[in-house]
Amino acid sequence: MDQTTATPGAASTAAGPEPVVLTGALFYIAIAFSAFQIITAAFSPLSSSVVRAVHVGFLLLMVFVLYPPLRQKWLGWAIGAVAFATGLYQWVFEGELIQRAGEVTPADMAVGIVLIVLVFEAARRAMGIALPIICACFLAYALFGQYLPGELAHRGYGLDQVVGQMGFGTEGIYGTPIYVSSSYIFLFILFGAFLEHAGMIQLFTDFALGLFGHRRGGPAKVAVISSGLMGTINGSGVANVVTTGQFTIPLMKRFGYESSFAGGVEATASMGGQIMPPVMGAVAFIMAETINVPYVDICKAALIPAILYFFTAFVMVHFEAGRAGLHGMAKEDCPNPWRAIRDRWYLLLPLIALVWLLFSGYTPLFSGTVGLALTVVLIFGAGVMLGLGSMGWRIAFWVAIALACSAFLKYGIGAVVAVIAVLGVVLYVRQGGRAILRTALLALADGARHALPVGVACALVGVIIGTLTLTGAATTFAGYVISVGENSLLLSLMLTMLVCLVLGMGIPTIPNYIITSSLAAPALLHLGVPLIVSHMFVFYFGIMADLTPPVALAAFAAAPIARASGMKIGVQAVRIAIAGFLIPYIAVYSPALMLQDDSLLETAYVVIKAVVAVVLWGGTAIGYWRARLNVLERAWAFVAAGLLVAAVPVTDSVGFVMAAMLGAWHWYRSRSPGTPVTPVPDGARRHG
Repeated sequence: MDQTTATPGAASTAAGPEPVVLTGALFYIAIAFSAFQIITAAFSPLSSSVVRAVHVGFLLLMVFVLYPPLRQKWLGWAIGAVAFATGLYQWVFEGELIQRAGEVTPADMAVGIVLIVLVFEAARRAMGIALPIICACFLAYALFGQYLPGELAHRGYGLDQVVGQMGFGTEGIYGTPIYVSSSYIFLFILFGAFLEHAGMIQLFTDFALGLFGHRRGGPAKVAVISSGLMGTINGSGVANVVTTGQFTIPLMKRFGYESSFAGGVEATASMGGQIMPPVMGAVAFIMAETINVPYVDICKAALIPAILYFFTAFVMVHFEAGRAGLHGMAKEDCPNPWRAIRDRWYLLLPLIALVWLLFSGYTPLFSGTVGLALTVVLIFGAGVMLGLGSMGWRIAFWVAIALACSAFLKYGIGAVVAVIAVLGVVLYVRQGGRAILRTALLALADGARHALPVGVACALVGVIIGTLTLTGAATTFAGYVISVGENSLLLSLMLTMLVCLVLGMGIPTIPNYIITSSLAAPALLHLGVPLIVSHMFVFYFGIMADLTPPVALAAFAAAPIARASGMKIGVQAVRIAIAGFLIPYIAVYSPALMLQDDSLLETAYVVIKAVVAVVLWGGTAIGYWRARLNVLERAWAFVAAGLLVAAVPVTDSVGFVMAAMLGAWHWYRSRSPGTPVTPVPDGARRHG
């Protein structure tokens, strides 16, 4: 079965076209794309600039063939071939381009203009019009900004300077985002694709269903937990929606949740995958390169906020289930979670190895390569092992595989590749083994397909970076934020949040982060916010923006599964995630939340405060704890949560006292005779 289904980008998803299928030559081009990325990551035979150029060439080729102009396949192939040739141009003339850096020849000018135009058009086809429009404004500013009034004007740049900046070197299209896409991001996407094909989705779903499926609101809690677990291996919110959502959304609907709320739960939980270590979203890798800190430091800073994000979603669905009187499944209908671990425990080994490598100080590129190789060894080894009868032979087989792979310590990744090649040959000649090889090919093609929207976005936002570095425009905006912040840091934070949310209504997380971090994060740093915290603040609200209507990518991905409007799902997703809006503010005022303080006691105190604030805010939004909260109780909870966020000793004390008073009063009132603990709308009650 040499085909795989391609999911269109944000705009296409919203429109709801038929899925595109990778067949024939395009299927094998996708495999070649993945093979190219694996080889260059493992053995580094080419320079970084060539890898970036060929990476962009593959991206453009696949996009134009998948979404051909005028629906003419031959035209898509023709334009895709021209696009791929722009990458080959950088490879063939690499030496000359380095020698004449800054000097653009007529041939360079033609190739550069073609590249810029095709990157814009590919992004429009894969992701919709919003991001190309924003990037076009930045490009227009680079070309014509000298005619603007006052401080907005720059000194003026010729067409050759702009084309040289955008189409060549490492400051434009081939800048840091595409470097990260061509190295870390692609490898981790492949890592997730192989684990998904090996059955990791089933493992996570069975584990979550066994633990929480029988509890109040169980199906929604299963969606939160399984999506959180999927987030550890897959940094794509949309990918999580269309995988775990195929099971969790219908399950939630069957047990009484409204379609829009079920889709909102899945969208909210899935977007959290981008901040859940160890495999975070693409932005995390870009952030590590941008601020020049180890990726593991980003993981450490993200860990507690990520756990709090999923705790927020868990609390909100728990309160909603209580408010609507929704019960879980019958316990006998839920799988045994520990049996699921016992049956598929080996799938956790690559994830454990990845975490160990990252926290041992190895680079994400090295860790991702080893994790991917180990995953393939396990998949191929499990297929070969099926032909071994006795347990003794199976143990001996795995010991032999482990010893062979240990040669990696002396000979490098080539030793593991040799083991994979031998296992592949055995599977090819063994009856039933070719099905496993076909699964591996599907995973390679899936990885390339999933990389398209991320990679194209990384290429296009290079135009923004190129413009900002060429003109220095970022300092103007940063100066404005600093001037606001001189009077109130809170106002600066709110301004930055609004920029993130407004931009996120039209563009994905990656360009949102790059634009806002380039403009606002330096200003926040100047105002005393720690470096990682300022960038994580922008990153976090970039993710929240993906849930914000009218263009909520995760919500529209859930719409066809939930059979509900993407707009309604987006509104519900914001309602579910609204308590999570507190977390970045708490981190700014108390950096210990992101482990930026050596005091574990301080970190524990901030975590407790954040948990209390989330519960208060959740009660305000849903209007339920043990029983319904009236208007005065919800207002009281809102004020108490706000005081806890303020991070002033006096406000902390008042906030905790108010929370304790409200909790005691609510517990007493909910125990009083006649208090409706779980008032249920007509027809809403479901039970297993």
